Amino acid sequence: MVTSPNSQDFTLKGLRALVTGGGSGIGKAIADAFKQAGATVVVCDVNDSTKPNYVCDVSKTSDVTAMFSAIQSDLGGLDILVNNVGVPGPTARVDEMDPDAYDECVRINLGGTFRCTSAAVPMLLQTRGSIINISTSAGIFGYPLRSPYVAAKWGIIGLTKSWAMELGADGVRVNAICPGSVSGPRMDGVIEREAAATGVTAQSIRTGYENQVSMKTFVDASDIGASAVFLSSPAARFITGQVLPVDGNIETMRA
Repeated sequence: MVTSPNSQDFTLKGLRALVTGGGSGIGKAIADAFKQAGATVVVCDVNDSTKPNYVCDVSKTSDVTAMFSAIQSDLGGLDILVNNVGVPGPTARVDEMDPDAYDECVRINLGGTFRCTSAAVPMLLQTRGSIINISTSAGIFGYPLRSPYVAAKWGIIGLTKSWAMELGADGVRVNAICPGSVSGPRMDGVIEREAAATGVTAQSIRTGYENQVSMKTFVDASDIGASAVFLSSPAARFITGQVLPVDGNIETMRA
């Protein structure tokens, strides 16, 4: 529970955090940063090969309910929820896209965020805790050929704003982080699929992404972790309902 009035306190000592999708990528970077800041951290993942604390498909209510019951038993409560789980979804023009693939992307990315938050709030009300939703730069820009992903990530921004209003009087803060292009295997896959869909080389796609950013480079996952630590710490105790891009200043999502 955050009780310190010290606005210079950037640590998470004594706090309990859940990072969904925390077995790899951005989620793992956030979990590692939280641990370094002193938090007790548990992670969930749909893939048990990443050795998560909890195997959970966040799009299934039964899985989410079972996980939060286990968290209550194991940790005795929760101070921080990071809704990080997300899938890239299909890459296609709207008239060429499989509607079922669209539904699946939104069901996991947006529905999973809703389900985990719904289950976590009773715990967070007890601790005056914090929620961080991981959106993306595509949550504040249009993004050609990725409309299911965009729809879900814009939706996460709307949930963030709404939940901050709903829960603020009870001391629960809700913010969103919008990572830009984060270097790693997931972004490599996005580039490869976009190259296949457009007939442009993967290197040209990668260069286009770099040129869209004022700093002309991809973001490292550790930068997302550092931002999450700040937003979860007492130093950010009056920051809620905000959307923080961590992207080197993306100027456009179109090459």
